[in-house]
This record gives sequence, structure tokens and C-alpha cells, in this order.
Amino acid sequence: FVDFSVMSLTRPLSVSGGGVGLATSARPFSLSKVSSKKTSSKTSSPPGRMSKKPCMMTMTFPGGSRDPKIRNNAAATFEAAQQAGIKQQEVTADTEKWESRAEVFEYTSAANPTLNPISVYVHPPELHEVGPTRVIPFDLSDTLPTPYPATGPNLMSSFVRIDVGDSIDTTASATSQAFYVIRGSGTTKTDEGVIDWSEGDLFVLPASKTGTTVHSAVDGGAFGGAALYWVTDEPLLKYLGVSATEKRFEPTMFRREMMLNSVQDLADEKGAAGEELNRLGVLLGNEACPDTKTLTHVLWSLLNSIGPGIVQRAHRHNSIALDMAVYAKPGVYTMMGQALDENGEIVDPIRVDWVTGGVFVTPPGWWHAHYNESDETAWVLPMQDAGLYTYQRTLDIRFVDDEVANLKNGRIRGAAYEVTNKQYTNISCMLQKQLSDENAN
Repeated sequence: FVDFSVMSLTRPLSVSGGGVGLATSARPFSLSKVSSKKTSSKTSSPPGRMSKKPCMMTMTFPGGSRDPKIRNNAAATFEAAQQAGIKQQEVTADTEKWESRAEVFEYTSAANPTLNPISVYVHPPELHEVGPTRVIPFDLSDTLPTPYPATGPNLMSSFVRIDVGDSIDTTASATSQAFYVIRGSGTTKTDEGVIDWSEGDLFVLPASKTGTTVHSAVDGGAFGGAALYWVTDEPLLKYLGVSATEKRFEPTMFRREMMLNSVQDLADEKGAAGEELNRLGVLLGNEACPDTKTLTHVLWSLLNSIGPGIVQRAHRHNSIALDMAVYAKPGVYTMMGQALDENGEIVDPIRVDWVTGGVFVTPPGWWHAHYNESDETAWVLPMQDAGLYTYQRTLDIRFVDDEVANLKNGRIRGAAYEVTNKQYTNISCMLQKQLSDENAN
């Protein structure tokens, strides 16, 4: 695999009696009183109200510790506790325990905390082309890090190989599971029923009572075993410490023929209109997600094609992409990096070659462009957590030509969604009318 990581240059300011310096790392600090006298070099305090003396900060809070009201309230609290049969020592011990867990940080140095970067990795197809029936996890938990299996902060992906005549259970505590059939044909039994599948099909499953599905292979294609690409949002639930208690959508099947016909219809429509056939793909939606137009309320997917000799110019989004190369001949690849130059070219890009049946990680926020230098159309199926991002209005997908045009016009777009003053005024008037109508009733 290819591993690319970056070091954060974020460092906090430390304030001492002699001046201001750069500390080596973000760290908690204690709230301590700062007198008007010269402080020792060990004194550290958070940003507060600045005094007239340089390099000195005086913290003033309403109702300080000497406020008689505060002392009276504390005494009343202890008195009420005693009347309720709670010992003062017990209250003090629990309170001190809770207080010991509190931390505060200087804002500018800690606003962007240093987390392990999400890097570029490859999950090669050779893993599912040979060997016994098994789940082959794309587990990057050591690099994130997480105490549970994860490919990204919100998603876990795996290959599932099933030898012909075999069956295997897959289990996930998730709100969304997606299965794309890389190769072969077979059946899947779930709490919702039994379905059949073949190469190129994709189906999604909601939360269920058991979270377990049973997959059986009837045909294994050229490698003697069927292969599935399996993606879940289980890491998201693990991070939140929750379990899926209700399903948010019904099981949904996308047949290969339906998806390919949709792409062909789009090509015919664009061709008839004389439009450029550079980006030719279809978003896979769900009737339960009419607003976000996404695979599920968390997952997002696209069947994207890139014709021979085509370059799909760079774009970026805040969601991670776990890209499945459905089909590609040598000479198809993605260039990705964290920044653009003034001409819209990716700075210091990393090249990842598409290999049929393989998966690679496109880190969130990275600019990436697709190139097809082969003589056949290539296909890719990215899986993202963009259903969640779209709902939160934070996906912020951007295309390089738009950004270069904005830059030339002296404009830098910051918001994920642009709202003009007129639109804002209309929204405000609409809400005001709604409130007036409610008050009138």
C-alpha cells in the first residue's frame, strides 16, 4: 500500500511574565490568578481581559470566588444535601472526581487538534481472488487509531470471498450496510428475506434485529469463488457508543443492467444536446432519502465511467471515499493531493492506479482527478459517508474550474452552501410570517 501522512504545524501560545513564545504542543492549562506583580516563568493563564501592562493578562469573572452569594449558595447546597441524608464528605468526593476530569485549552492552538491523518491506502484484488471462504477486512484502525475495526472514522469496508457451494455469515451493528457484487453469483438471506445476486449488482440493508446475513455462492467466475465488496457505518455507531434500534430505509436492490442502462440513457441525452461527456455517472439514491438523494441516510455511492483518453478534472469533498475499481485496464489512475496551484493543478500529487476489483482510499478534503490513458471505458464505484455529510450541509463538494474562476475574480468561497443576502432576507421574512401566524392562532 501507499502511505502518505502529514505533520501538523499547529502549536499553542504560552504566555509568561517575560513575553509570548511558541509551545511544543497543545495542552491543558490551569486557571490561576495573575497579579499585577511580575510573574514567574512558570505561570500560565488563558486569554482573558488584557491589562495596560504589556504581556500581562488579568482575568475577571462576574461572581468570583469571594462573592458572598457564591459562598452562601455553596453552604445552602451542603445543608440541603444533609437534610436529604447525603453526607457532606460524599458530595465533596464525587464533586472533586467530576472536577478532576475537566480540561480547558487555549483556543487558537487547539481549535484544529492534531489527529492522525487519513492516508492513501490500497486494498488489492488479489486478496479476494484466492484462498478459502472468509471476510477480508480493510482495517486501518491502527493508523486512525480506533479501538475497533475501521477503514475510516465512520466506515468499515471488507472483501467477502465465498467459494462455490460455501456459505458465510456477516454481522454488523450498523444502520447501513452495502454489498456490491465484484464477481460470481449467489444468494443472501437476511431478517428481511432472501435475494439472489450476480456480478455488478448492489444492495443495501438497514438495521436489523440480528445484524447478521448469510451469503451463499452459486458461481465463482474465473477465480472459483464469488466476491462481495461490503461497507458499513459500524465505526460511526462505535464512536457514538450507540446501537441501531430502528431501520431508516427498506432493503434496496440496484441491478447491474438498470445502472448501466441509466448511464447509457444519460450519455444519449448529453450527446443529443451536444454536451461534453466528461463526467458520465449516476448517483444511486433511495426512496427513503428524497432530500439527500443518497444510497442511505449515511452512505453515498456513484457509478462513474471515464472514457478512453478522458481526464476528469480535480474535485474534492469533506467525506472519505472508499473507491472500488469496477473495471479498468492499465493506464487508468487517480492523482490526488491536498492543495492546488494557481492553474488548478494538484500540488505534489500521489498516483493510485486502478486495478479491477481493488479498492483505494481517497482522504477527505483531498483534491483528486481521474485519468484514462487506456483504450477502453473504465468504471469506478466510490462508497462514502456523504449521506451523513449531505444532511449536515457539510459535504462541500467543489470542482477545480469553479475554484480557479473564483480565485481569478478575487473571491474565496468559505461556506459549504452559498446564500445571498436576498435569499437570507426571504428566509427571514418567511420565518417571521410563520411565527406571526402561530401567535395569531
